[in-house]
Amino acid sequence: MTRVGHPDVAEPPRRDMFSNARVVGDQFFLSGMHAGGPDGPVGGDDTHAQAVETFRRVRALTEACGASVDDIVVLRIYVTDIADKAAVGRARSAVFSGDFPCSTLVEVSALVEPGLSVEVEAQGFLPEAAPAAD
Repeated sequence: MTRVGHPDVAEPPRRDMFSNARVVGDQFFLSGMHAGGPDGPVGGDDTHAQAVETFRRVRALTEACGASVDDIVVLRIYVTDIADKAAVGRARSAVFSGDFPCSTLVEVSALVEPGLSVEVEAQGFLPEAAPAAD
């Protein structure tokens, strides 16, 4: 197992608690990403803006793992208000195209920090290594 980070995605408050991303064999796993920041959520109370930031972090960590968003096979999306699913969907559509990942979207009563309205977990497979040149 390899712990993976990205300079544009804050590490967990306690590194001994969890990892933002891990590569295990040919798979990668991302913890729930959200738009939390030191001064509150990036995007304030605008769920679409929070979702854009959240997916930016998902992309950054996925690329740090050695993959692209096209290599994500499953997303788990948590929202604090199911009425915001269209706003999250717009942000998601700006990131994914072609064969979309499998996905679950559920409403939850709260996320880890006050004011957060969306969180996204992702997992996928690393692309196959290019054949060695002769």
